[in-house]
Amino acid sequence: MGLRINDVAPDFTADSTKGTLNWHDYIGDSYTVLFSHPKDFTPVCTTEFSAAAKLQGDFAKRNCKLAGISIDGVSEHDKWMADVKTYGGTAPDFPIIADPDLTVAKLYDMLPAEAYLPNGRTPNDTATVRTTFIIGPDKKIRLMLIYPMSVGRNFSEILRALDAIRQTDSQPFATPADWQPGDDVIVALSVSTEDAKTRFGALDVPLPYLRKAKAPN
Repeated sequence: MGLRINDVAPDFTADSTKGTLNWHDYIGDSYTVLFSHPKDFTPVCTTEFSAAAKLQGDFAKRNCKLAGISIDGVSEHDKWMADVKTYGGTAPDFPIIADPDLTVAKLYDMLPAEAYLPNGRTPNDTATVRTTFIIGPDKKIRLMLIYPMSVGRNFSEILRALDAIRQTDSQPFATPADWQPGDDVIVALSVSTEDAKTRFGALDVPLPYLRKAKAPN
């Protein structure tokens, strides 16, 4: 059975560009974004690491760490990150995990169990290793996104999703489509309208089951 939302993110220990990394220790009390790649020195992934590097301060402000993973070794990662800095002007200051034997990729169901690395492989041999996870401080998986080889990830959307997760954590809220920080939130159906008015003030009720309130600061 594959991983699902609210499963505990599997722990592992692996080499990375920041040294040996124990995954749960690295997460600590933070949110964490783990995003994976099929191979170093690939064009789409280079643009993605550049985008992540430019936003790493914004993630840090939200108590969120970043970590990349690619199916190559640390020495290749270090050389590749020099290219990322050349391309985007910002060097990633987060670990890039080495997974040359696919241990983490299989642990996180990024590849089928029978996957292997043929000699002279290309990125297509590990094409499905393009998964993004948001993991909470409780070590549970909060979000999973899987992208095809031809589609670059939108890190602004990942940041927005993180904001929505943080806004609704331990609160009786959900966020509507296209929600942005500061927008109204949806009151959970488990809260009565009367109780919601008492707790959150005036409501916008376009439908009996759709009740919007101002998001608490």
